[in-house]
Amino acid sequence: VAAGIPLAALAAHLPSGMPLVRAMPNTPCLVGEGATGFCLGLHAGERDAEVASALFGAVGLVERVPEASMDAVTAVSGSGPAYVFAFLEALYAAAEALGLDEGLARRLVDQTVVGAARLVRESGEHPATLRQRVTSPGGTTAAALDVLMGPDGLNELMAKAIDAATRRSKELAS
Repeated sequence: VAAGIPLAALAAHLPSGMPLVRAMPNTPCLVGEGATGFCLGLHAGERDAEVASALFGAVGLVERVPEASMDAVTAVSGSGPAYVFAFLEALYAAAEALGLDEGLARRLVDQTVVGAARLVRESGEHPATLRQRVTSPGGTTAAALDVLMGPDGLNELMAKAIDAATRRSKELAS
């Protein structure tokens, strides 16, 4: 469990033939809602994959991926909680700037984010579909989304952020 450290680098420091599993869990594992991507080394087999799946499955979702995807897994789900935390911080600050007290702002924002995530998970619908359903033409949500989704908006920022994290993960390999 280390960002950017490829299996070959780990294997170079261990006895030949050692089965290795490279994994990237995230901090929501602390509350049983984690997401872990893992890949197998050259000498690891299906039994090793089963052990890794059972271990990380005890604290959330587990996905087996090719090693070439591990830098992206690191950028998306390993670092992803920090992006959500930053989003929460921004929502708290905006709510407080509008006059809501800190406790109320946190309760409303936290439940909104938990509820939205649960709706995505349980409905099976794409977030774009759910977003469109809550966005009335010319309404308050549309006004806010015009800012968030405009040029150099959220999509572009997230793409740049994920790319930066992916590049950094690859740099850590050296």
